[in-house]
Amino acid sequence: MWLEVRDLVVRYEGAEVVKGVSLHLEPGEIVTLIGSNGAGKSTILRTLSGLKTPAAGEIWFEGVRIDGQRPQTIVKMGMVQVPQDRGLFPYMTVAENLKVGAYLRKDRKASARDLAEVLSHFPRLKERARQQASTLSGGEQQMLAIATALMCQPRLLLLDEPSMGLSPLMVGEIAKIIREIHEAGTSVLLVEQNSRLALKLASRAYVLETGKIVIEGSAEELLHSEHVRKAYLGE
Repeated sequence: MWLEVRDLVVRYEGAEVVKGVSLHLEPGEIVTLIGSNGAGKSTILRTLSGLKTPAAGEIWFEGVRIDGQRPQTIVKMGMVQVPQDRGLFPYMTVAENLKVGAYLRKDRKASARDLAEVLSHFPRLKERARQQASTLSGGEQQMLAIATALMCQPRLLLLDEPSMGLSPLMVGEIAKIIREIHEAGTSVLLVEQNSRLALKLASRAYVLETGKIVIEGSAEELLHSEHVRKAYLGE
């Protein structure tokens, strides 16, 4: 398997918030984790990206065990996270934030070429290239966070609540961007409070409740699951 999480346990201040989670993702997939606030979804992403050390379990990516590796090592391997708080440098410009995304790369000419390509996919950011990140709208900041992650050349993009706090119109734009990123060849592991949106974007899904996976299957199956419809789709 390309990405495989085996019996992952994560603790905060002695309390288990992730309780023996196993999941996998293959190249070319969009897989989503859905669940209520506090279920452990964001903690799983933080652990995958090296920001949190697991208490037990294993994480394998492209045949290499990565749990316990430094975040920068995991980024170099091709797994990049867009955090829930977007992780931008607010007093740097759009262009400067994008260049930070390429900081670990040594191929400066290729980085410059990728910068031009990323801006071509995000025309709104191109228009605001000299504008400070803090002055962008919430949707534009989310675009910038995703674009900055793309400058790292990810093969697997970890997205944590990309639609949070956005207007319905902007949510639609972010969904379109995620589809385009996927179509361009980047796999996606998506954590999203908007369960209906997540299930429409993904091919497979896991439902997380109180730190445990309780349901898994195709996104289509979960869209028609009575439990999911009642608990997460408001039906």
